[in-house]
Amino acid sequence: MEIEVLQDRLAKALSVVSRVAASTKVGLPILSNVLLRAEEKQLTLTATNMELATVEYVNAKAKKNGTITVPAKLLAEFVSNLPKEPVTLKTNGDKLTISAGKYKSTINGILADDFPELPKINEKEAVTFKIGVDIFKEAVNQVIIAASNDTTRPALTGVYFNTFEGSLYIAATDGYRLADRKFVDKVKSEIKAIVPRDALQEVLRSIADSMDEIEVLITDTQIRFRMGEIEITSKLIDASFPDYRQLIPKTSDSDILLDKAELIRMTKVAALFARESGGSITCEANKDENNFSVSAVASELGENTAAMEAEGIKTDGKVALNSRYLLDALNSTIEGKIIFGLSGKLAPVVIRNQNSQDYTHIIMPLKS
Repeated sequence: MEIEVLQDRLAKALSVVSRVAASTKVGLPILSNVLLRAEEKQLTLTATNMELATVEYVNAKAKKNGTITVPAKLLAEFVSNLPKEPVTLKTNGDKLTISAGKYKSTINGILADDFPELPKINEKEAVTFKIGVDIFKEAVNQVIIAASNDTTRPALTGVYFNTFEGSLYIAATDGYRLADRKFVDKVKSEIKAIVPRDALQEVLRSIADSMDEIEVLITDTQIRFRMGEIEITSKLIDASFPDYRQLIPKTSDSDILLDKAELIRMTKVAALFARESGGSITCEANKDENNFSVSAVASELGENTAAMEAEGIKTDGKVALNSRYLLDALNSTIEGKIIFGLSGKLAPVVIRNQNSQDYTHIIMPLKS
C-alpha cells in the first residue's frame, strides 16, 4: 500500500474513528487498531468494538492499493501533530511508514486479515429515511438524557425508535423519568428498534458543521447512520421496550404556564439546599396567590423558597422532585415558556413546550 492524503483531512478522519477503537472492551488487540484500506482515489478508515463500527472515506491519491491495521490512538496523535503538508502512507509487510515533510515514523501494525468482518446491511430490506442534522441533534439530545445506566435492564439503556399513528418517535426512560419526541412526521414502515445510547452519542460527536442531513437505515438487528463521508453502524439492543405511552398522563389537574429561565434559576438555587436530601426539592402551586414556588430544606444549612407568577393553576398542589431531573427536563425544552403539568404529590409531572406538542418529558415524584 502506498497512498498520499492531506494532513488535515486525515487527522480529522482519525479523530472520528479512533474514538470507537478506544472504546473496545473485548480483549482483542486488533480492535484497538484502525483498518486502513487504499483504493485508487480513496482511503477508507475503519474501527469497530464489535458492537459499533465507524467507517470514514477520505479522498486520496493511491499509488498502490493495500490494507493494514495500526494502533488507532498512536496514529491519530502522530498525524494530528504533523505539519499541514501531504502525508504519505506506505506499508512494508506489517509495518506502516508515515511521512510528511521532514517528519517520518514507522508504526508496527497487524495484517488486515485478522480484522473482524464489518456488519452488512441489506439496504433493499432496510427501512430508510433522511432527517436534517439540526432536528436530529435537537431530538436526540432531548431524549437521550433519560436513558438508564443500569446494564441489568438492557432495554432501558438505549433509545427506542418506534412508529405511532404514521410518525416515528424516539423515547427513553430509566424508570424515574421518561422523554418522548416526535422524530419524523411520516414513515412508510413500522419501526420498533432500541438503539444503544453509545451509538447515538458517537453520531452526535461525528456531526460536522458542513453536514445537512443524516440518512438512517434500520433492519431487524442493526442501524446505520450515513452523514457526509462517515458511516456509523450499530447492533440494536435485543430486548423489549416497555409500553411507555401508558405511562404518559392524558391530563393534569393543572397545566401551569411558567417562565423557563426563571424556573431554572429557582431550581438551581433550591438544589444548593437539597444536597443533603438527595436533590429533593418541593414544587408547589397556590391557586389563591396565583404563584408557583420551589423550595428545599437542609437540616444543617437552612432552607430556601422562591416563587414566581404563574398562569393556569386550577387547584392547589405540590410535589417533590429530583432537582437534577427537573433541570435536565427544563434544559431540553426549546421555548421560553413551558407547561408544568401538576396533579398532586403522587402523580408524575408532565413538562412540555408551550406551543409545540412534539416533546414530552415525564418525571416521577419522590416520596415526601
